[in-house]
Amino acid sequence: MEGPLLRPLPFWRQRSGGLTMNQTDPYHIAVMTHEVVEAFSTVSGLIVDATFGGGGHSRALLAAARDRRILAIDRDPEAASRAEGIEDPRLRFVRGNFADLESLLGGAADDDDGDGRSGGLRGVLFDLGVSSRHLDEPERGFSYHQTGPLDMRMGPDAPHTADDVVNTWSEQQLVDILRSYGEERFARRIAAGIVSARPIEDTRHLADVVASAVPAPARRKRHPARKAFQSIRIAVNGELDALRIGLEAATRLVRPGGRVAVISYHSLEDRIVKRHFASGIAGCTCPPDLPVCTCGRVAEWRSLARKPLRPTDAEVTRNPRSRSARLRVIEKLPPEAA
Repeated sequence: MEGPLLRPLPFWRQRSGGLTMNQTDPYHIAVMTHEVVEAFSTVSGLIVDATFGGGGHSRALLAAARDRRILAIDRDPEAASRAEGIEDPRLRFVRGNFADLESLLGGAADDDDGDGRSGGLRGVLFDLGVSSRHLDEPERGFSYHQTGPLDMRMGPDAPHTADDVVNTWSEQQLVDILRSYGEERFARRIAAGIVSARPIEDTRHLADVVASAVPAPARRKRHPARKAFQSIRIAVNGELDALRIGLEAATRLVRPGGRVAVISYHSLEDRIVKRHFASGIAGCTCPPDLPVCTCGRVAEWRSLARKPLRPTDAEVTRNPRSRSARLRVIEKLPPEAA
């Protein structure tokens, strides 16, 4: 069952005020904050912010309703100090990978939400983007515009560094990740260029090697190293596998009436989210001329918008990095509806 239950142009977009506390945060400008608040407008109790970052979404969700608790998760040790800056007893931070959502949740979902009942998990938010601070700090190694170490780890739990990938992986392995994680047209040329230029010392060197491997006409559009850096970052952090595992846990553990929302930034992420959500939204697949359902399939979720929501023009102007964001939201149906 699917319906446009999230307004594409919510009323608060017309206001001059609103929840803007995070927009002045020098750490990270949280993307589509208003849309996230709207997505969880019916949700009380425990919400997991699975990608805490600078805390903008957690702050906004707590500010919007008093009957909420937030379990904030992040791989980055620096995020813990950001959480300490939110002086609200309703927020608890735990460092980890959202692929381990179920174990990180622990007993938090069993806490009483104040109505005498076990609260359960009522919502999960994933914001899959790399934080602005990570992009702007050369020492993290995410930027192809600045010189920094070949790192790209989102946290110390990452299985590799960018240096491992760039300087030790085989040419065919590089081709595979460039094609699979970056949908890079010139994957083979770039991989050959990387292998020939080894050892590659830093991010600037890597960006120059990639640029030199790309035909001149392709360099006139977006930065030629953009897709290569994305591919290496995904490989370093195991991002797509973590997303699949985290989504499965979230949709399984959220209680009926709860919601799962995902902000994605490139087609690979969005494709995984779309397919996973679609598998839970689909109901009976029997031919329409059959008088009785024989497949036994029932919908477990409903989508809250026919298409993913996009940031407003005003937000893109304020924060150009939000341009590629896509927000998808689903709500878990009660057993009797399913």
